[in-house]
Amino acid sequence: MIFLSREEAGIQLGRLLRGKGIIADTVLGLPRGGVVVAAAVADLLECPLDVLVVRKIGHPLNREFALGAMAEDGTLLQDSAAEWANSPELAAVIAEEKERLARYSARFHPGGPPQLKDQRVWIVDDGLATGATMEVAVRSARKQAAAQVSVAVPVASDTGHARLAKVSDRVIAVIEDPEFRAVGHYYQSFDQTTDDEVLRLLQTRCHSKPSPPSGTPPVNP
Repeated sequence: MIFLSREEAGIQLGRLLRGKGIIADTVLGLPRGGVVVAAAVADLLECPLDVLVVRKIGHPLNREFALGAMAEDGTLLQDSAAEWANSPELAAVIAEEKERLARYSARFHPGGPPQLKDQRVWIVDDGLATGATMEVAVRSARKQAAAQVSVAVPVASDTGHARLAKVSDRVIAVIEDPEFRAVGHYYQSFDQTTDDEVLRLLQTRCHSKPSPPSGTPPVNP
């Protein structure tokens, strides 16, 4: 199956969740692309949309290769990389990602992050590959005392699905592919989502959220 776009994938995912009788208090998208999917899911489940800001921790020699991830509340997850665990190079990568997290948080949560205590939370992304960023998002929501933390994605690798099943209450995917390729392989259109697109989605679905300060600069990926 190939999704036409993130919007169409979100509609399919939302219909699947609604058909299963899923009830959510909050749908959280992972910026940036996951927020587009999450917006459609939130519409179909008739609940608020927000974001949970996370960043991948890239290998010092290959930033595309993830050694872990971190969330805006300080939750940190590091995969095994013994030779780099205490290195100044990895410390520099983590420091850089902390700065980016702070900028994202200021831009997307000018009034403060969402209150997740006692909430039934569904965390949504546009796909689940290794599952590192999603796992740190789940752990962050649990740390914030959410009542239930579940995961929903249009497409997941079988290893990513199994990984998240260990830490979340439930994992639902439209497609779980044992021969998973890159997330973008499952989309006809997979253009990069911008900060402004995320903000527009949040402002039209979270009416209680204040607008970001004018002149706030975009956050570089």
